[in-house]
Formats: sequence, structure tokens, C-alpha cells
Amino acid sequence: MRIETSAGPAEIELDEVADPAFLLVMTHGAGGGVDAKDILTVRDSALAAGAAVARVVQPYRVAGRRAPGNAVAQDQAWVEIVTALRDRFPGVSLVQGGRSNGARVACRTAVELGARGVIALSFPLHPPGKPEKSRRDELVSVGDAQVVVINGGSDPFGIPDPADAAEVRVIPKQPHSFRTGFDVIAATVQPWFGRWS
Repeated sequence: MRIETSAGPAEIELDEVADPAFLLVMTHGAGGGVDAKDILTVRDSALAAGAAVARVVQPYRVAGRRAPGNAVAQDQAWVEIVTALRDRFPGVSLVQGGRSNGARVACRTAVELGARGVIALSFPLHPPGKPEKSRRDELVSVGDAQVVVINGGSDPFGIPDPADAAEVRVIPKQPHSFRTGFDVIAATVQPWFGRWS
């Protein structure tokens, strides 16, 4: 399905269930897509917990760009997308998330959207080699939402401090894009999803 936003159309891969326990809305990293294996692992775990799951291709990717551009415009489009999806599933809790840049968007918009939880895959704590340019403020700006971070132990974008999230799981020897450890991702999110179902 497509949702029109102020930044152009977004494409949604939607897995619907009857009487969903919660709504999970996930998105990709800056140059990636919603079929990344870590995103699919989270989707499958959420479906097993009774959720409806929307995987969002953001407008800049639909338009063929690899970089998200202006964060304010990106966040506004995300709010429009999630609001439209929530109208389709009224009265259920929202959990949102993404990988890398998508995790940043999910954190930055969590309070405005009233998200109960945020899943941050490969949260890019800082640009590679520039730890002084920390994005910690985005990670901790989620209000009452509980954040679960899953990062690779060799991620050049850094690893968030465990004190800054409800849970930080590190998959040893994995870079920014996971090559293995999908069982660890599933084992991390499954019990967490249980609190919403």
C-alpha cells in the first residue's frame, strides 16, 4: 500500500492480523530496504506475538535517493505515515523502530506518536571515528517508551551505553549490518513483545 506524505509517497509492506495485540511499524537504514534480514527477524517475532506489522519504505527511498536529507522533513513524513497506520488499527499500542537511520527516526518521534516501545537495530551512536558527535540525546528522548537496542560488537558507529535504554544487546564481532546473530535478535525481542500481547 502507499501513503501520501508531505515528503512524497511512502510504500508500506503490511502484515495484518485479526484483532492485533499491538502495531509494530519498522523502517530501514539510510540506503537500505525493509527486506533486510534483521528487520524480517523482528517482523516474524512480532507476528508470532499477535501484532500487525508495517514495514515502511520512506519517501526518499521511494523517490530513489539513498540519503534521507532533512531530519525535520523526514520525521514529519514518519509522523504522517504512522498516524495513517494507527487510524487503520485504532486502540492498539504502538511499537516502532528501525535499523540505523530508521532507529533514529523512531526515537525522535516516539513522544509525539505516543509509542510504548522502540526497537533500535544498529543505532548509530556517532559517525564512524567521531565519538564526540554523539547522538545519545536522540536515544534518550523517547519519554516513557521502552527502548531495546541491538548493535554489533564491531559497529564503527558505536554502541549505546546500557544505562541509556531498557536493554542493550550486543552481538559479538558483528559490524553495522548484521551478517549473523539473527537468533539473538529474535531471542531479544520475543520476550519484550510479550508485554504488549
